Order: sequence, then structure tokens, then C-alpha cells
Amino acid sequence: MHPPLCFETICVRNRRLLNLPYHQTRLHRTRTALWGSHDEWPLEEVLTVPDWLGTGTYKCRLTYGEKPESIEWEPYSPRPIRSLKLVHDNAIDYSHKYRDRQRLNILFEQRSTCDEVLIVRQGLVTDTSYCNVAFFDGEQWLTPATPLLSGTQRAYLLDAGVIHEAPIRVGDLHHYTQVKLFNAMLPWQEGPVLPVGQVVG
Repeated sequence: MHPPLCFETICVRNRRLLNLPYHQTRLHRTRTALWGSHDEWPLEEVLTVPDWLGTGTYKCRLTYGEKPESIEWEPYSPRPIRSLKLVHDNAIDYSHKYRDRQRLNILFEQRSTCDEVLIVRQGLVTDTSYCNVAFFDGEQWLTPATPLLSGTQRAYLLDAGVIHEAPIRVGDLHHYTQVKLFNAMLPWQEGPVLPVGQVVG
């Protein structure tokens, strides 16, 4: 049985592919773990920005297995996030960026009247259905040490010292004042920030 397909979502701004070294690192790590592949795919060679892309923000989606499967380009605009619903799944595994997001989608459907879900595994906060998160304790931003997926923007922010890892339990959320969402398409400066009171149990 072959491992499931995976994908990378890369932000394109002003016809420039952003954060490429971090996507390159995750691509190589995933291909090594799932397919035992040790050859490099230089993303700057695999991905050629199409002539029709303008100077706005676009999403590049590279789907791959042992070899590239498809490359898609589309305009991007973020959806507003004003509230998060806590949902629990103690067995979910999304350690690689799998194309099959069925389990995440099932959890997303449990958001009730909220805009997005915040997934809890074994009592520990992880991610939303599509973003990593960080919580502000009055002095610093802490990101869960137990993410579902180690995002590329998360890796960059950790390296830059903007955020720091810590185990974050549901019972500790009242110690924080704000929660911030971010991913490859939502850089730190643009990610939505919510009062922790907008995280609904």
C-alpha cells in the first residue's frame, strides 16, 4: 500500500515564492519519512510562477507523492475568524501535510456557530483545522509544543524568536489573553488575533 499523497501550500506575493527554504525542508523531510526518498527537488526549479499571475497574493499548491502530481495556482483571500470552538480528538494524526483532510473536515463540521475549531488531543491544545496558533500570556507568545502539523511559518517564527514552544492544556487557557492564528498564507503580521474569551468550550 502506497503512502497517501501530500501537498505544500506556498504563498506567492508580487510573483515571489515566500519562505521557500522552510517548504524545501518539510518537503524533503516528508519524502524521506514516507517514501524513503533522499533526492532533492529544488523547489525553485520545480515551481515556475505563471505569466498570468499578477502582483497580488496567490496560493501555490504542489501535490506530490514519490514524484510531483500537480501544481495549482489560485488567488487568495483570507476568511474572517472571530471565534473558535474547542473540539476533541485523542487519536488524530496529521504529522505530515496529507492531501486527505477528511478527519480534519469532520472536526471542522463540529464548529457550531463559531468560525473555526481549535483541536484538542489528549487534553493538549494543538492547531485549528488549517492554522497553527500562539497564545499571549502578557509577556510572550507561546505556541503549543504538540501541534498536529509543524507548519513552515511556525518553524520560521520559532527560529526568529517571535514565538516559543510550551505545552498548553485546555485548563490553562484562562492564563492567556489572546490567541493568534498563522500559516504559510497568513504571516505573523496578518494573522487574526482573538481574545481568549472567543474560544468556546
